[in-house]
Amino acid sequence: MGKRSTKTDKNIYFQTRDDLSLTRAEAASRCETISEGRLEKIEYGLTEVEPADVIELARAYKKPELCNYYCTHECAIGKESVPEIKVSSLSEIVLKMLASLNDLESEKNRLIQITADGRITEDELKDFAKIEKGLESIQITVESLKLWVNHTIAQGQINETAFKEARQNNQ
Repeated sequence: MGKRSTKTDKNIYFQTRDDLSLTRAEAASRCETISEGRLEKIEYGLTEVEPADVIELARAYKKPELCNYYCTHECAIGKESVPEIKVSSLSEIVLKMLASLNDLESEKNRLIQITADGRITEDELKDFAKIEKGLESIQITVESLKLWVNHTIAQGQINETAFKEARQNNQ
C-alpha cells in the first residue's frame, strides 16, 4: 500500500483529479464502479489501487498515461518489463523515432553477422547489447506514439471510430 498523501505530497491519482479541478464527488460521478469513498482511499494510499480502477480513472480523467504510470510504478511485473512513457508532442516522438531508426540502419549489417549462426559469442556481446539498446529505443518511441494517439483521442482531437476504421483498412 502506498504512503498516505498530504496536500503537498499527492499521489498521481489525487494530483490528476486536482489538476482537473474536480471534487471527489464529481470524479466519482464520471466513474462506473469507483465511489467517492473508494476514490479517497486510493488518493490517500489507504487501499491498493486495482488495475480496473486505473483503467476507469484514466477514462474518467481522459488521461491514458495513468495506465503506463500504474504499470511502471505499482505493478510488480510492469516495474520489471514495461518502459515508462511520458506524453510528448507528435513532432518530438517522430524526431526520436527517425533518430533511432537512423542509428539502427547503420547497425543492421552487424546484427545480421551476429545472429546468422543463431548464437551470440563473447566477442559479439558488446555489439549485440548496443543494437538491443537501439531496438529498445525504437520500442519506447512506438509506445510513446501509441500513448500520444490514445491521449489525443481521449481529448477529442482525433475521432476514435474514424481512426479505428482507418487502421482496419490498412491491415
